[in-house]
This record gives sequence, structure tokens and C-alpha cells, in this order.
Amino acid sequence: MDIFFQLFWLFFILSALSPYFQQQMLLGARARKIAELERKRGSRVITLIHRQEAVSFLGIPISRFINIDDSEQVLRAIRLTDKNMPIDLILHTPGGLVLAAEQIAEALLRHPAKVTVFVPHYAMSGGTLIALAADEIVMDENAVLGPVDPQLGQYPAASILKVLEKKPISEVDDQTLILADVAEKALKQVKATVKNLLLKHMPEEKAEEVAHILSQGTWTHDYPIDVAQARALGLNVSTDMPLEVYELMDLYPQAQGGKPSVQYVPLPYRQEPKVGRP
Repeated sequence: MDIFFQLFWLFFILSALSPYFQQQMLLGARARKIAELERKRGSRVITLIHRQEAVSFLGIPISRFINIDDSEQVLRAIRLTDKNMPIDLILHTPGGLVLAAEQIAEALLRHPAKVTVFVPHYAMSGGTLIALAADEIVMDENAVLGPVDPQLGQYPAASILKVLEKKPISEVDDQTLILADVAEKALKQVKATVKNLLLKHMPEEKAEEVAHILSQGTWTHDYPIDVAQARALGLNVSTDMPLEVYELMDLYPQAQGGKPSVQYVPLPYRQEPKVGRP
């Protein structure tokens, strides 16, 4: 009976520790792939990748966004990089805290060597703000950026100001008036930040125009800006994505709560040319 009891506890301990060891193996694989890309490009590679990941013993999935901890870590990586060494930043994020995104963008802007941002899938909101600081944005052909208009809680700042345009001031409650005041300031601040980032690669008039389009509520906040639209805005966008970036993204698997929604054979398929009969 004792041996069954011991085997039960051994199985329990191994099951509890298995996610930890799997995570350590994954971290090692990521580090090796980053080093491989750095050797190929002669650069410092930094990743800012936000997925819903399983954490801790229980494997509880959490959603991640750009936060102050991210900005501290990215700024430290930039400080540790020689001024003459290029920086490659791999971005995959829905956005996050404006302050953190602005800190990262400003630090990249000040780096003397070339800065390249890689967007294999999406870099929305604060992710787009960071991408604007790059000398070159490399996007997958189907990847997207997004507007950077500020949000106050669940409402877009631009939409809050619309209330004052459509209703007499006497019919607007005090809380909305306060929000409108904050919204006006937020819109001005973000537009100024975006314009400052764009001035490195655009004349002032063009930078003003693009900053207005991106920050003043032209679209809904989740509007996808594809490669063609990004180029039309005047951004320096390439689609020459290194294979190593895709391979690195494979090492950041999305947490699965059950059966996967998408399935396919993970091999490249190529259509063989048909040979006609003689």
C-alpha cells in the first residue's frame, strides 16, 4: 500500500513541476534563436511579445499588455547596447500603457544606430507608437498596425469631445465635462509625441498631417492599418521578414484552454508543376 502512496505523490510532484521545466526549455530555445538572429544581422535583438500565456503551477492564462515593467526592461537593453550597434525590436502586442510605450519610443528615437521594428502579426495602439520611432518597419504582408488615439477608460478621447459638439453645455453632466477636459489634453499630448517621432523621417508639414490622422480618432481604435496604408501614410515599410522572426514567434505559443480552433499540417506546401501528356 505504501508503494502506491509514494507513487501517487511522485506523480503529483512531477505533474506540478512539469510546466516549470517546460517553460525553462522554452526560454532556452528563445535565447538561442535570438542569438542566431543577432549573429545574422549584427544587431541587438529585443523582443516585446504579448500573448495570452499559461503561468504558474496552475497554468492560468493571463492577457498581457505594454506596461512599466516592459519599458524598464527595454530601456535597460538599449542602455546596454553600443551606440554604433543597430537595434532590432520584434513587436507583437495589442498595445498598453501610453507612458510605457512613449518611453520605449523616445529611447529608440535617440539611439544613434539604425533601429528596425519587426511586426510579424500586429502591433496596435502603443505598439504602433513604438514602431513609429524606427528607421524601418518590417511587416509581414498580412500584418497590421493601428491608430494611436488615446483612450480614457472604455471611451476614445475623440468621441468624448464629440459629446460637447453635439449637446448644449447645459445638458452635459459634470463628469463628462471633466472627461472632455482630460480627453482634449490627451489628444494634444499624443499628437505632439507622434509628430516628434515622425520628424526624423518626414518634413514638418507631412509629420503634422500623419500625426493628426493617427492620433485624432480618424478610425476606431482597432482599425487595421495594413502594409499598403502604412506606406501611403509615408512610413518606411518593408516586407522582407527574416525567417528567424517567424521561428521565434513559434516559441511563444498561445495558451490553449481546450482543443485548438485552428489545425493544419505545419509544413510548407508547394504546387508541383503539371507535366502535360506528350
